[in-house]
Amino acid sequence: MFQKILIANRGEIALRVLRAAKELGIQTVVVHSTADADAMHVRLADESVCIGPPPSRDSYLNIHQIVAACEITGADAVHPGYGFLSENARFADILAAHNITFIGPSGDHIRVMGDKIEAKRTARRLGIPVVPGSDGAVSDEREATRIAAEIGYPVIVKASAGGGGRGMKVARDESDLEMALATARSEAGAAFGDDAVYIEKFLQRPRHIEIQVFGDGMGKAVHLGERDCSLQRRHQKIWEEAPSPALNDGERARIGAVCARAIADLGYSGAGTIEFLYEDGEFYFIEMNTRLQVEHPVTEAVTDLDLVHEQIRVASGAGLSVTQDDIRFTGHAIECRINAEDPRSFTPSPGTITHFHTPGGLGIRVDSGVYSGYRIPPYYDSLIGKLIVHGRNRVECMMRLRRALDEFVVDGIKTTLPLFRELVGNADIANGDYDIHWLEKHLAGE
Repeated sequence: MFQKILIANRGEIALRVLRAAKELGIQTVVVHSTADADAMHVRLADESVCIGPPPSRDSYLNIHQIVAACEITGADAVHPGYGFLSENARFADILAAHNITFIGPSGDHIRVMGDKIEAKRTARRLGIPVVPGSDGAVSDEREATRIAAEIGYPVIVKASAGGGGRGMKVARDESDLEMALATARSEAGAAFGDDAVYIEKFLQRPRHIEIQVFGDGMGKAVHLGERDCSLQRRHQKIWEEAPSPALNDGERARIGAVCARAIADLGYSGAGTIEFLYEDGEFYFIEMNTRLQVEHPVTEAVTDLDLVHEQIRVASGAGLSVTQDDIRFTGHAIECRINAEDPRSFTPSPGTITHFHTPGGLGIRVDSGVYSGYRIPPYYDSLIGKLIVHGRNRVECMMRLRRALDEFVVDGIKTTLPLFRELVGNADIANGDYDIHWLEKHLAGE
């Protein structure tokens, strides 16, 4: 097992990893920007190192500073959390060159799955069902028109190196395609430095279903069931639940087995999430995230398995602590992402939190690194906390969530709490009858 882990992240995920490491008896080091000097994870870590000014490129994305912090403190492993450098293959390679363990998959696996086109090819080779579309980047409008005609409109043009909804445009007929291609290429080039795009069939009312997987890097793997992440705005998740209201036990077992077998065949090490669009009983691969997900606590709630403990265990070479037969799914869990944003316009709302009170009681978990008097800096993601609720079934979980949201108090800034209080009382949400387009239509009054 590791002697000292450096946590290369901030906020609630840094605190989450720190807690797991302490429970395993491992010393912790956190890095921070000058803007985060008073952050909770900095206060609670065994050691902290300031690595630069507020902008991420000068601090949390500064690989040389993070490696130097490892060498100064003697950290023998790095946990990247999510975001920042968590899916940066070069970072993983550099750590390996310095004999520091990256708590995550190999740089090669990060590269393969980070390229959306190569990831799709790999998924198809491993037997994972994929969305009909181009087998690689489209070279010109003529090729795009041919492929779109073959798979049928509407289609979606996606950036090969994309994410977060950038570089994605829908063409509902041939007249839309030229503009969709040009716009997606322009956005992709500006956001990712790579204007390669590909085409997929655009599904009308799909759910966003993701499968949590774990591999030991030696040919063994398990799946931990699915999460339904269909409530999104601008392709960004705000509400996640497990299990999905849309799946039955047979579908769950079938797609889980496919994913676990693929991860084993790939020789993948650590946590990963295989994401699908699901419509009319069929699953279509869209991407794989080679890191811990923001929404991992809902899986922890229904499996009673600590995913960060498991990440550390696998990275240390100890292998998986469970087999597929050991895993049991119990009850229902929902996570709401609490952001420092206007609940209608979603514009960021940095500032000082004057009062912060979290809900409690059976089945309630809050992952957050903020506190009363904490000043939210304007430089980073607006996520300030996650409310995770677990119940014996979905009805109990929803009732418990309603109560927890009523107890949650964040004063001094705007947050998305009012939106969740609205959603939990909506009939469609109560019935589990929603798809990836539902929230944006609801917000638009449709």
